[in-house]
Amino acid sequence: MVWFGAMKAFPSISRRTFLALSAALPLSSAATIPGQAKKRIPVGIELYSVRTELQNDLSGTVTKIAKMGYEIVEFYMGQGDAAYYNWTPEKAKEVRRLLDDLGIKCNSTHNSGTAVTPEGFSKAIELNQIIGSKYIIQASAPPARTIDDWKALGDKLTSFAEKLRPLGMATGYHNHQVEWNLLDGKRPMDVIAASTPKDVVLQFDVGTCVEVGADPIAWIAANPGRIKSVHCKDWGAGQGRGYSVAFGEGDAPWLKIFEAVEKSGGIEYYLIEQEVSPPGGQFAMAEKCMANWKKLRP
Repeated sequence: MVWFGAMKAFPSISRRTFLALSAALPLSSAATIPGQAKKRIPVGIELYSVRTELQNDLSGTVTKIAKMGYEIVEFYMGQGDAAYYNWTPEKAKEVRRLLDDLGIKCNSTHNSGTAVTPEGFSKAIELNQIIGSKYIIQASAPPARTIDDWKALGDKLTSFAEKLRPLGMATGYHNHQVEWNLLDGKRPMDVIAASTPKDVVLQFDVGTCVEVGADPIAWIAANPGRIKSVHCKDWGAGQGRGYSVAFGEGDAPWLKIFEAVEKSGGIEYYLIEQEVSPPGGQFAMAEKCMANWKKLRP
């Protein structure tokens, strides 16, 4: 064995010490290789971006999205067949087979209404487990007029987290504009973060944050490890822009955001989201967003 020769060269080192040092060498060497590639974070799409197409043909739409290069899909609560919460377990198994055949995943679902009530949550768990989703994300808050209302939302998310934890799953919250505005001197997003355990995901919708003038980088820095997924939705100031700009063509500082979430945010995957597309142009916009992604993330 190699270590015998080395032991002869260094007779004062004990066998136990030498083996410990040898085991540590590959790790320390890998950590110091200049220019070593970072872990690649996969990119997916929030299927609301192609909602009309999805309602007309779920299988065909998901197949086309996969061929564009998207690695992950996030199902949402829309209408008809597109609303994952309307599925039977048999339908969910059919969708899971489609995802497996295409080599893509569903890591999370976008939930509102009955799916995030104590009564409806069990069905959401069952369907998410079937399709392979780990995160059941609440997409918006019920009417909240006071900070105590937002604290109550935090309590509900905490109770969901406790139910999901033994299952290897987690819940989370997806921000919109309202959570960044001061209420009684506090931002609801800060209240949600403070009133929930660390494993409640803070799914970051970038566009709404940028629209109201909040600082996306400061938000990420303030919540290390909790930004497991980012909705890459852009927004641009000026007439005729807003959410009609494609990902990468608005005002969001994407390169700084990528750096921040990959350094400390705990990012596991990105999800491109496009709220506004030209009539009949949802697929074309999804392709454009993917092309812009490749320019920013070569």
